[in-house]
Amino acid sequence: MTPSPSSAPTISARTAGVRGSAIRDLLTLTARPDVISLAGGLPAADLLPRERIARAAAEALTDPGAVQYGETAGLARLREVVAAHETGRGTGGARGPVRAADVVVTSGSQQALDLLARAVLDPGDAVVIEDPGYVGALQVFQAAGARVVPVGLDEHGMRVDELADRLAAGLRPRLVHTVSSFHNPRGVTLAAERRRALAELAERHGFLVVEDDPYGLLSFDGPPPEPVAAHGERVVRLGSASKVLAPALRVGWLVGPPEIAAAVELLRQGADLCGSTLTQAIAADLLADHDWFAGHLDTLRRAGAARAAAFTGAVAELLPGATWSRPTGGMFCWLELPAGTDTTAALPRALEAGVGFVPGSAFAVGGALPSAARCCFASHPPEVLREAARRLATVLAVPSGRGRST
Repeated sequence: MTPSPSSAPTISARTAGVRGSAIRDLLTLTARPDVISLAGGLPAADLLPRERIARAAAEALTDPGAVQYGETAGLARLREVVAAHETGRGTGGARGPVRAADVVVTSGSQQALDLLARAVLDPGDAVVIEDPGYVGALQVFQAAGARVVPVGLDEHGMRVDELADRLAAGLRPRLVHTVSSFHNPRGVTLAAERRRALAELAERHGFLVVEDDPYGLLSFDGPPPEPVAAHGERVVRLGSASKVLAPALRVGWLVGPPEIAAAVELLRQGADLCGSTLTQAIAADLLADHDWFAGHLDTLRRAGAARAAAFTGAVAELLPGATWSRPTGGMFCWLELPAGTDTTAALPRALEAGVGFVPGSAFAVGGALPSAARCCFASHPPEVLREAARRLATVLAVPSGRGRST
């Protein structure tokens, strides 16, 4: 029997179970010129190195291969540069230098996470994710049909002790996902001793750690944190050029054991065949220009530190009674208002007042987070951030008494 024209097409059960991203939905509303958006995790447009990218693009275009199809695993030159970059971060650990063959270049690190999930997960597999969690990871694991298990966070990152208790009680995850440095959304960083403990648990119990690290180079004080991958071999690292060069390049990468890299490369053949050879050549040029890149990172770090200080200082003054994370890098500040505050209900009023944020409920994994909000401080200069905090205070007023950082 031929279906009637009004019959709705069916979608898979996996797709039907995927939660939408409140952040993506918010971007349309916060794109209004009268709204100061603290919602999207957007790097500062004024700090994107457009002139240096233009020079690299012009140089790349002298090679006809820059506008041709490329290797599925990525441009060989970029894989070599990323391998050297990751080796310098300590990723190889006891295994020694990272090889280009251990690197797969992807269209942003989100694609790397999706391909990795498809490569190693079967429906029903347990996956541990931090709570509150990165929305993009939650979507990927739901689409893979995984059973998501939340583990809490505190000011020192993932509660690895809580994970250890779950493992002792019989939990056997296939993956443990962590945004280890300058967490999205919570803003915290996994402590060094917890990084070692997590890698040891992975070795002991046979799961894979997915270290999602797009923000690690954006540390405000001192060198970037040492990767979890420095402490064990059952770690796959995801990296990105989006936060340190430009999102529009759509360059990310995965670094992991050879069998994982091979499986991800195979799946990418069916996903998009290959990425942009042109933007990969641009990224390779910029990342390999060590003096320029070091100076560029210094600029990003100084600006980020000043913006974080301006925003948190304004929050302390204008939102007494609130608590907030004290950013030491990255892009995000996590606000917690007193019990009874409903940030989801307050959002429409905030948009009317000309400021946007993401309610904490968008990141909730195991339970509701009605009184929390994520704010991105990276996108605006200090004076705009102070005005954003003033507007927030008009809709998130809390009882008197000075707030505190966490």
